Amino acid sequence: MSTKKSLSPQESSELLEVLKTRFGKNLDRHKGIEWAKVQSKLEAAPEKLWSISEMERTGGEPDVVGFDKATGEYLFYDCSAESPKGRRNVCYDREALNSRKEFKPGNSAIDMATEMGIEILTEDQYKELQQLGNFDLKTSSWIKTPDKIRKLGGGLFCDRRFDTVFVYHNGAESYYAARGFRGSLRV
Repeated sequence: MSTKKSLSPQESSELLEVLKTRFGKNLDRHKGIEWAKVQSKLEAAPEKLWSISEMERTGGEPDVVGFDKATGEYLFYDCSAESPKGRRNVCYDREALNSRKEFKPGNSAIDMATEMGIEILTEDQYKELQQLGNFDLKTSSWIKTPDKIRKLGGGLFCDRRFDTVFVYHNGAESYYAARGFRGSLRV
């Protein structure tokens, strides 16, 4: 993988093939959307393709989940069955990371998302994702936490148990081997 935020032609081609295959296997996630149009948008936005490659590299299995008619953008979410493996064991944000005196995790969800050029899913987006399948049956995922809650030291995360999507709270500085985060990207 390139160290700069762009892919080589070969990396781009390989990633597009992975995305095309996933798109074809999960047509129920993107009814009425044509792959050729998605691919054209991705090829025209190399920095976004790099972000998608980071989602893929960290285990997110990104896929198209919608199209915004107002902006003309396709919406990608991490669609891995469980919270992306390469993004677990992280606290919520930099402030939470800095507040830990010992046993600090290697990174935070917000910092990783920013480095990758993606947004962490909101509660509404997480619930939309869960309409497309059963995700996070064994893991959980940090979600964008409202400022009011964050200012009080909290962070929100979600999972799916008992065929129900749950939203929970924890101290933002907490981190667990089974908790990561899911991202979104508009292309």
